[in-house]
Amino acid sequence: MNANPILKGKGVEILGKIKVFKAGLLTLVQDQGRNGYQQYGVPVSGVMDNFAYRIANILVGNHEEAAVIEATLVGPGIEFLDEGVIAITGGNLSPEVNGKPIPMGKSVFVKSGDRLDFKAIKAGCRSYIAFAGGIDVPAIMGSKSTYTRGNIGGYEGRGLKVGDVITLASPHKPLKELVGKWIQQELYSYTNTVEVRVVAGPQEDAFTQEGIATFYNTEYTVTNECDRMGYRLSGKGIQHKEGSDIISDGIAMGAIQVPGHGMPIIMMADRQTTGGYTKIANVITVDFPKIAQAKPGDKIIFKKVAVEEAHSLLKEVEEKIAQYKRQSIGREVIKTREFHLKINGKAYDVMVDEIKS
Repeated sequence: MNANPILKGKGVEILGKIKVFKAGLLTLVQDQGRNGYQQYGVPVSGVMDNFAYRIANILVGNHEEAAVIEATLVGPGIEFLDEGVIAITGGNLSPEVNGKPIPMGKSVFVKSGDRLDFKAIKAGCRSYIAFAGGIDVPAIMGSKSTYTRGNIGGYEGRGLKVGDVITLASPHKPLKELVGKWIQQELYSYTNTVEVRVVAGPQEDAFTQEGIATFYNTEYTVTNECDRMGYRLSGKGIQHKEGSDIISDGIAMGAIQVPGHGMPIIMMADRQTTGGYTKIANVITVDFPKIAQAKPGDKIIFKKVAVEEAHSLLKEVEEKIAQYKRQSIGREVIKTREFHLKINGKAYDVMVDEIKS
């Protein structure tokens, strides 16, 4: 019996393990990404849905940037070789433990020998599986993220396959203190038609007024050519003034390139570091998850917003995530009070939660 002493409150530093018995369609170890190396031609990679990823880690008591498993469309099968606590967020791929459904967005205790599996897709596209303690694989250039095209990071630089045994790091708290945490409301609801907000791209002036109007008034369809590198869309073509080629420049997450054929391509986590096509717009940060959770056949409508609004929307989401952390998710908050303080001439907003004991 592989009993985890941490569950019994002894605080023993041990490592757990999991074993893959079903690979899934694309199952990768990911974290916040390999930031700071684009100038050397190294893609950022990392999770596609950053907010679902962070919440999964919060639920199991990890640091927000701990490595998780990202499962796309068809989930993996995982056997637990030791006791642990897991949480699954993001797209709902119908998770089950030992054949019984488990809830999304809640920390769940698993015993040695338990098996996690997934069934049909109910919503979204990508699930995030966080393990108390996080995944213990080597960090490459400061990140445990998998970049499969370069065979970098994660578990041997590739997707997980049957027979892989992965080590988990020690939880930060006894497991019994982590079980039963939940989120009362998802940050996003995943639908088959999404409105995606964007800001103007650096080459917006390379398009005709008619082309710009087409971009914002067309319902585009996600094609089968969509992956972690980018999403190709189909719909009405976008007209350039002269041509689509530019001197290559940097590509940000969510940049929307429009090559000569006029169809937009949304660049995602595994995007190349530079590109030579005009960029009509850029998806705002808070709407990255809408793209990450879109499947082939889903519809996308673009809406232009000001940079200031994009900043305000991001602040709102970050405040929600901070609130989840403050409330420790599973504790019942009786009352939240907000105070406006001024100390030494500086203004501070302070929120105090009264938690049921």
